[in-house]
Amino acid sequence: MQHTTWDVLIVGGGSAGLSAALMLGRSRRRVLVVDEGRPRNRFAGHMHGVLGRDHTSPLDLLAAGRDELGRYDGVEIREGVVTAAAAQADGFAIALGDGSAHVARRLLVASGLRDELPEIPGLAEQWGRGAFLCPYCDGWEARDRRVVVLATSEANVHQAQLMRQLTSDVVFLGHGVQLSDAARAGLDARGIPIDTRRVAAVIADDDGRLSGIRLEDGAELAADVIFVGPRPVPNDDVLRALGAEFADHPPVGRFATVDPMGRTSVPGLWAAGNVVDGRSSVPYAMSAGSMAGAAINADLVEEEVRDAVRAASATAGAPEPANA
Repeated sequence: MQHTTWDVLIVGGGSAGLSAALMLGRSRRRVLVVDEGRPRNRFAGHMHGVLGRDHTSPLDLLAAGRDELGRYDGVEIREGVVTAAAAQADGFAIALGDGSAHVARRLLVASGLRDELPEIPGLAEQWGRGAFLCPYCDGWEARDRRVVVLATSEANVHQAQLMRQLTSDVVFLGHGVQLSDAARAGLDARGIPIDTRRVAAVIADDDGRLSGIRLEDGAELAADVIFVGPRPVPNDDVLRALGAEFADHPPVGRFATVDPMGRTSVPGLWAAGNVVDGRSSVPYAMSAGSMAGAAINADLVEEEVRDAVRAASATAGAPEPANA
């Protein structure tokens, strides 16, 4: 199997992966970005809170990023799926679903995550349309409307309190979640009704727009917007295969451990964006990817300096410095 050699392999072509590729491309690195084409926010018609891109399509942002990378000769973006990954003496090797194989001195995983919604009929069809996760991302558009917070845990209380800042019509739908006295008192104090009934289905009108929630007792609760907390599942198979360390981050989940620049516990392996932080927004992911790209380039430069010193010492016949 033929191997193509790169300075850096990037798994994932979302906000984090493309930002890292931009920094590396500007440093004249040979970079391959492998992308499945399934970004977490592909269900959303617009993204919000992104300076200069507020209320624009997240897919348009990625398309613009790919176009920008076209000016850097060393960067290649390829659609594909990583089927295997392994560390080797001088870096990493990956295999793709098309049968190609690639090796690189450094590897950055920016493969994001997927949101696992509660198994409630009709909810998935509303995801990114009438049902959302983040009040900062989509709350403004729900201002002064009828909002239902569909609970999966007590953490949803925070969603309800944030939304109460934007509308007076917020209902906390417990769906079997047990609330602490403090959480209940906070909801009561701000006039947020607590409905303890369980949900049977999310319902829509003839045009597919959200119209409400059907409860198990047959009653219907009108709603213009639903906020819900899906379970974030990082796409971290590559990190696990390479033996990266993981840690629990309640209540979000378990993620690979990285330092502020994205370095994992495995030498030469980096990670950035939603794959290591379920709360990461588009601006955060872009920042994390940019920082990781710069740090990887600096790491490669340090290696090249060491190699150059060794080569110069060998040519001169002089002993290598003690710390070389």
